Amino acid sequence: MKIVVLEHPRIPSKKRFNDIANTPLWSCLMGGYAAAALEQNEFDTIFLDHALPGASFNTATTQILDLDPNLLCVNAVYFWEHTPALFEFFTTLKRQGFSGHINLFGFFPSLVYREILHQGDQVDSIAVGEFENTLVELAQALSKNAPPSKDQALEKIEGLALKSYSSNEPHIRRPAKNPDLFPFPKRGSLEGTATILASRGCYNHCSFCPVPSFYNQGSMWKGRSPENIAREVQGLVNQGVKDFYFVDPNFIGPGKSGKKRIMKLMDLLKPMDIKFGMETRPQDLDDAILEKLVASGFESLLMGVESGSTSVLNQINKSSGATVSSRAISLCRKHGVEPEIGFLMFVPGSCIDDLLENMNFLMENNLLDRLDRTANLLSHTQIVLAGTSGYEGFKKENRLIETGIFGFEADVTFSDPKVKWAATLITFACHTILKSMSDSKSPIFWKDENKKISQTANGFLVELSFNLLSHAKNHSEHKIKPELIPRKKEILDQINTLLTRGVTRAVPPS
Repeated sequence: MKIVVLEHPRIPSKKRFNDIANTPLWSCLMGGYAAAALEQNEFDTIFLDHALPGASFNTATTQILDLDPNLLCVNAVYFWEHTPALFEFFTTLKRQGFSGHINLFGFFPSLVYREILHQGDQVDSIAVGEFENTLVELAQALSKNAPPSKDQALEKIEGLALKSYSSNEPHIRRPAKNPDLFPFPKRGSLEGTATILASRGCYNHCSFCPVPSFYNQGSMWKGRSPENIAREVQGLVNQGVKDFYFVDPNFIGPGKSGKKRIMKLMDLLKPMDIKFGMETRPQDLDDAILEKLVASGFESLLMGVESGSTSVLNQINKSSGATVSSRAISLCRKHGVEPEIGFLMFVPGSCIDDLLENMNFLMENNLLDRLDRTANLLSHTQIVLAGTSGYEGFKKENRLIETGIFGFEADVTFSDPKVKWAATLITFACHTILKSMSDSKSPIFWKDENKKISQTANGFLVELSFNLLSHAKNHSEHKIKPELIPRKKEILDQINTLLTRGVTRAVPPS
């Protein structure tokens, strides 16, 4: 029996070009974990990594048809407005004679498996939630049984959703108790930074995050042992890898036991002389752990702060507060690490005062001093995806407008129309700047920027944001609504002047 595990091509989004919230970061390793699990169980498995710049579905189609596997397992990743291309790919495969079983796994199909199975015939099964053992049992059933006994065998597999289950729950598969038992993931390449998953799940339940729903509708965190992680890292170091990034939502883990575990891991990693980055929550950091991390090669951090407003943090079920976040930022800088932060400038339930609190928080913590960071922090709006508690909450309030395929993505009506007005204009300005930063002919092109113009552009975005928020706070919705279109044009003219002449000011609305 021949199996292909596919990381499918991703088509870049024009609308969401600077958003990375379409899937949790550890999705990048799911295909490799699936292939490793199948290979460990002695299945003839080919891992195809087409999640690369320039990869095409045409090339993937040709390759799959040439290989003609009995089972095609696809790590299905939502890639915004272009996601329908993935299902067109499956249709093309079948139209051109592919007769194998098509299975999907990963965050996106797990969270909308009913809709996928109900609305189309391209997909035969979906591994819901943690997928490795489900895929192994699927392969075993397909290799041992012929219809109709094959269908009966598939229906008994925990975690496997079939067409017959499109309106019912599949048998729930609980996550494995010990993640050390999973083989290390296969990798398509060792170039660049190697990603590592040191734990599974998350011990929090933020309203915008799909991780808790993926793990059976609740908070769950299971850490690999320090020794197991170190063996994987050492194996990659032996192959020449020196740069690593831990893709866990919370690398350190909960409480004293989490910190103790990471301290031990650092002792094992330090002799390897590597460099690494990670993601964690503000309350997980203290002097002792930062000192240990830095001594072992830690040099980059993404920290989930999300907001400077207590009201907003409560809305999104974020357990840490702005004071804790400020302290963590200072601690990182004290130890020589400049943190990048996850931040939601605009949340559907926020008011203008919440946005002003966000601006003050960012200014007080010196986070609006670099153009690329400023443009990103000031443009991020909460993204609402199916399976999150936020999605379900907005749906109950009749504020949800489904926009993505299978209803996976949704727009939400803002509680305060003035927040929507400000978000539209500030995001427009930031996106215009970010697009220019990717243009090699622009004076703010990120690889060869004019530092003076970039600094001016940075100041423009900060001043513009304060001006717009102050204007919205002091005027009625009736007053500001007609200003939207002319104000957009004015902002565009100001940015064009800045990029051509190097000077401009953010003129306050009249």
